[in-house]
Amino acid sequence: MKPYSDIAELIETLESEIKLRTEQIATLKEAPQSFNEQVIFKYIDTCSTGKTKDFVRSLGVKSERGSLFSSGDVSKLIKSGADDISPELLAIARKMASMKNKNGNHR
Repeated sequence: MKPYSDIAELIETLESEIKLRTEQIATLKEAPQSFNEQVIFKYIDTCSTGKTKDFVRSLGVKSERGSLFSSGDVSKLIKSGADDISPELLAIARKMASMKNKNGNHR
């Protein structure tokens, strides 16, 4: 939480955090609209590019290169995004990846 100068500012900060969390929850409750969103949901669920890669491979899907899907492909999807991934969902995945990279496994 960011520093605050008085109770009113603290309340405003907390209300803004509640709004953000409510929006994130609504995003996570939506069903995936594309295969790429399904991959992002799996990453958010496992917080692991390796487990997400295994999930994609179990579906028999190959990468754009025509080879087996890799952890790097998952990372690239999170980093670069895709037209068929909602910006809100991508922001959640990027936040999780950032937290994991900064603090190690955060679960």
